[in-house]
Amino acid sequence: MKNNNSIFGKDGVSYVLPFVLITSCFALWGFANDITNPMVKAFSKIFRMSATDGALVQVAFYGGYFAMAFPAAMFIRRFSYKAGVMLGLALYALGAFLFFPAKMTGEYAMFLMAYFILTCGLSFLETSCSPYILTMGPQRSATRRLNLAQSFNPMGSLLGMYVAMNFIQAKLNPMSTAERARLSDQQFEVLKEHDLSVLIMPYLAIGAVILAMLLIISMVKMPKNGDNDKSLNVIPTLKRILHIPHYREGVVAQFFYVGVQIMCWTFIIQYGTRVFMNEGMTEIDAEVLSQQYNIVAMVIFCCSRFVCTFLLRYLNAGQLLMILAIVGGCLVAGVIMLQNVWGVYCLVAVSACMSLMFPTIYGIALEGLGEDAKFGAAGLIMAILGGSVMPAIQASIIDMHEVMGMPAVNVSFVLPLVCFVVISVYGYRTMRRSK
Repeated sequence: MKNNNSIFGKDGVSYVLPFVLITSCFALWGFANDITNPMVKAFSKIFRMSATDGALVQVAFYGGYFAMAFPAAMFIRRFSYKAGVMLGLALYALGAFLFFPAKMTGEYAMFLMAYFILTCGLSFLETSCSPYILTMGPQRSATRRLNLAQSFNPMGSLLGMYVAMNFIQAKLNPMSTAERARLSDQQFEVLKEHDLSVLIMPYLAIGAVILAMLLIISMVKMPKNGDNDKSLNVIPTLKRILHIPHYREGVVAQFFYVGVQIMCWTFIIQYGTRVFMNEGMTEIDAEVLSQQYNIVAMVIFCCSRFVCTFLLRYLNAGQLLMILAIVGGCLVAGVIMLQNVWGVYCLVAVSACMSLMFPTIYGIALEGLGEDAKFGAAGLIMAILGGSVMPAIQASIIDMHEVMGMPAVNVSFVLPLVCFVVISVYGYRTMRRSK
């Protein structure tokens, strides 16, 4: 391919193979993200904890993104995008393998540490891969190219959900939360040992896959786009990019987007379980059905990503972002007000609106930053902290059981509604700037 107009090449050089390899990393971190969301409920049952304590999984998981984003950017600037990808894969594999010693100790804190190290690796991957994709072709097609790469992220997410449902949740002891609470300490330890043995196996398997991916990328020659400037002028660079409105506002919008995504996908199980138990199901059956709806939501998310990528050829990115955020907010209002299966349908449909948002906010925010995109990417990855902060707040509301005469799980979705309002404002301002 020697066509300068290709979206996968530059200056007559084809980047198809590097694009495919880096795009595969999007699926790998999608797997990690969405095998983890159902673990909030799983850990709550295994360790007999509240929803708030179980949500510490998300705090540790997305805290790793926040903690490692700027160190990752400095590492990438000093070395290369490829080096950042390889170190990210190494940390990802290490965190996955640490689930074995965590299971041996039987301590919840050890699992949180494993999640934290794993997501330090994901932080390196996301800080490296997204801006790397932006450089693999002409600037005019950068956002479309990133949306295409991000389209494979929900495929990994879908696989993560499938594994969580069929290889973890389906194999955990079916004893309900109330029944577990009545066990003696000795009975509880035997049950916990069994359930933790089930839980760690998929993580050990993905660790092996990640090591294989690390080996492949290490042997392939990758482009050096954006690897020329090795200087680490951190403070001047940060001051420069923070004075750019579309970047500064993009970091804020990304914080709220990741928050709304993780809240809607994590707590669909709690929301659906309450609805289906009210219809006469057992807790176990209600949880399984809720997880199936979660998978449907991810399929919708995946399909919508391709549709929205196509629509970006004809619509302004900010305009489409604003429209989807408004529709998402309306659906969340239905989640809050409805207390039956229609509320579940609204929550599932929200995924169609979210599919475009992360890569589009990312592409808009980094537009025109040039070499500063390495540090700019770090700020956007730090904004993933929204996936740590917002679910923890929502979990604390859910633990109240009832708020103002309404189920607390319904009221808790006021937080996603606020998030969509913020995103719609960013879309509107982007649309105005483009005109």
